[in-house]
Order: sequence, then structure tokens, then C-alpha cells
Amino acid sequence: MLRDTLSNAQKEAMKAKDTARLSTVRLILSAIKDRDIANRGTGKEQASDDEILQILAKMIKQRDESAKIYDEGGRPELATKEREEIAIIQGYMPVQLSDEKVREICAAVVAEIGAQGVKDMGKCMTILRERYAGQMDFAKASAALKDLLK
Repeated sequence: MLRDTLSNAQKEAMKAKDTARLSTVRLILSAIKDRDIANRGTGKEQASDDEILQILAKMIKQRDESAKIYDEGGRPELATKEREEIAIIQGYMPVQLSDEKVREICAAVVAEIGAQGVKDMGKCMTILRERYAGQMDFAKASAALKDLLK
């Protein structure tokens, strides 16, 4: 499980005195714990690996946006720190699919469900999220689906 991998990474970072990795892994584990608490409130179980991958993707997106803001604000040292965190977080995610592969997969899903137009885009996105959580940038997938479903 991804949860165990992250716990072990935290221990290894402590032993190695790798403060950057340690703080980033602690942030990840904290976000997972927050999700677990939210799930408990609704009667669900602990966050699954798919949910953890969604959390990681969200964390990467947040840090990417922050890095851009820091660059625009003339704070390159803070932008660099955000990008370092992105690199650490990406180390715990599956390899991202290339743009060509995303388009190929989108075309296969459209053919599989027989999508006729933009009204079927939600069905396609649901299938993509179930099958490729953490492996695909869904903004790019959405753009590819729009092109395919015109």
C-alpha cells in the first residue's frame, strides 16, 4: 500500500536527516490523515490508494500554482522550494502518461462507450478517473475528449 510506503519514507528521511523530504512526506501523511478523518465522519473507510493518488495530484497542482505566483512576485527561492516539493511528491506517484498516450486512451474510451458528443464527456471522464487515477493529467484528458467529441 502507498500508505506504508510513505510511512517508511518518513522513517528513512528521519534517519538520513533529509529535512526537505521529511517535511514533504509529513505534509502528505497529514493530508491523508485529514481525508481519513473526513471519511470517518461519513462512515467510509480509510483513504484508498486511489484517493491517496488524488491527494498527491492535488498537492502537486497546488505547489505548481504557488511556484508560478512566487515567480511572478519576484520570489525565486520560494518557487524553487515549491518545485523541490513537487519532485518529492511525484516520486510516490506512478509515471505520468504522455500527451500522445492520453489522447490514445481517450479515443479508446470514446469508442468503447460509443460517445456521440460533448454530452457524453462526463461518462468518459468517469471511466478515465477510475482506470488512470494518478497516472494522467485530467485537464489534458478533458481537452483531448473535447477535440474527439466535436
